[in-house]
Amino acid sequence: MPFVTRHPLDENGLCLLCRRGLTGFDGASSYGFYEGTLRKLIHLYKYHGVDTLAGPLANFLVAALPRHQQVDWIVPVPMHWFRRWRRGYNQSELLARELSRRTGIPMLAALRRQRRTPPQAGLSDKERRQNLRGAFAVIESPRNRHVLLIDDVLTTGATASACGAALKLAGASAVQVLTVARVDRRLSVTALQGRAISTTASGG
Repeated sequence: MPFVTRHPLDENGLCLLCRRGLTGFDGASSYGFYEGTLRKLIHLYKYHGVDTLAGPLANFLVAALPRHQQVDWIVPVPMHWFRRWRRGYNQSELLARELSRRTGIPMLAALRRQRRTPPQAGLSDKERRQNLRGAFAVIESPRNRHVLLIDDVLTTGATASACGAALKLAGASAVQVLTVARVDRRLSVTALQGRAISTTASGG
C-alpha cells in the first residue's frame, strides 16, 4: 500500500504511529482492501451468521501469509463472552482454526477479552486506543514464541495493538498481524487534502 505523504518515515524507517509507540505488533499483512466484494463477504460472515465463509476467507489468509517469517502459534483476537454468545461464534477464531488446518501451525486461544467495550466503529484513533486499554489478558504464556495474530479486518490497528502489547508483555518474542482485509485509510487523508485545497482555492 503506497504512502500518501512524500516523507512518511523517519531516518530509522519508522512511521508516525511507530514513533509514538502506539503499535504492539511488529508487522501487518492483509489479503485486500475492505471494500467491494470482499467487504460484502466479510459482512455476510460477521454480521449475518454465514459462518461457512470461514473456509473461503481463510484461503485468502493463506494467500497473504508472509512466507519468510517463522510462526510458532496462531492466536485469534478474542471476543467478550457476551458478544460471542449473541453472535454464536468468534469470527476470528474460526478463521484461525481454518488457517491452522491449512498450514499445520498450532492455534492457541492465548488471549481473553476481560472487559466488555463499546463497539470501535465511529470512534477516533485516540478513542479506540483508550477504549481497549486493559481489555485483553493473556491466559496461555507466549514466552519466546513468534505469534501470528488473526482478525477479520484491520482498521486503525488499535485492537491488534492492544492484543500485541498484552502478548509481548507476557513474553512473546514477536507479534505479526494477519487479516482478511484492511481499511484503506489513505482515502480519508486524500479527502482531507482535497478539502484543504478547495478551501484555499476559494479564498476561505
